[in-house]
Amino acid sequence: MKEQIGLDRLTGLIAFARAGSLGSYTAAARSLSISPSAVSKSIQRLERQLGVSLFTRTTRSLTLTTEGRDLHERALRLLHDAEEIEQVAKAARTEPAGTLRVAASLPIGLHVIAPALAQFRARYPRVAIDLRLSDHMVDLIEGGFDLAVRIGDLADSRLLSRRLWPYRLCCYASPDYLARRDPPTHPDGLGEHETVNLRYQSTGQMFRWPFRIGEKDVEIVPSSGIVVDASEAVLATIAAGAGIGMATSFMAGAWVRRGALVPVLADYAVDRHNITALWPESRRANPAVRAFLDTLVELP
Repeated sequence: MKEQIGLDRLTGLIAFARAGSLGSYTAAARSLSISPSAVSKSIQRLERQLGVSLFTRTTRSLTLTTEGRDLHERALRLLHDAEEIEQVAKAARTEPAGTLRVAASLPIGLHVIAPALAQFRARYPRVAIDLRLSDHMVDLIEGGFDLAVRIGDLADSRLLSRRLWPYRLCCYASPDYLARRDPPTHPDGLGEHETVNLRYQSTGQMFRWPFRIGEKDVEIVPSSGIVVDASEAVLATIAAGAGIGMATSFMAGAWVRRGALVPVLADYAVDRHNITALWPESRRANPAVRAFLDTLVELP
């Protein structure tokens, strides 16, 4: 008996949510593929169960009461959740396919995403990848992108998001440079060294080097003899012996493994957790997007 009452109430809430949004029982019935009388009976039954009037009815209009307005938003969330369950179930039965448009910053795209694409395509051969790399922020919805991977704080509430892998910001220099100069033992000692810094293309601002000193994060902008506007150029320049530069661990890792760079001031390196995948609400149940997200989570 209790299960039947619960089912009736759920049916009534769905009919109420649709009727409140569409403004008529007929329109709600059409969207739910049932008769207007079924919608009317479900809502009347719900009103009796709740003990409130949800609509003010006339021959020409259907208007939410004060109590109805308070409950309508909650009913809409219930309806949204029910539709999402259906979408997820359908997506689970669908093999990922089609073209996936992905936007990412150049460093992440070059060092993390691009090396993983061969494995992704081997796993999902029906998905074609269109990867766009730029240090300029793109509008996913306006640009028609399915997914983006970004570094930094996010403010676009229209997008769904998921935090990805942590990384480390550390100073590096070439073995050749360190053979000529003793490495600094504290960030304050950088003033006595040649440094290479990054200027952001999007803002023209200099990159502020973060260090963990004691219990605080401290930022400095070294007086650098060389400034470049691409993070790849920082690595290439310091690997050639030009001085000390700062880079992310996912970028510098390959250089370190082949012996071209050595960490400097590693005890003062800063850990970050601000790499995020973002995708529009409309792509929530897209099988290719879900598959690509699963692949991203598995990366370093």
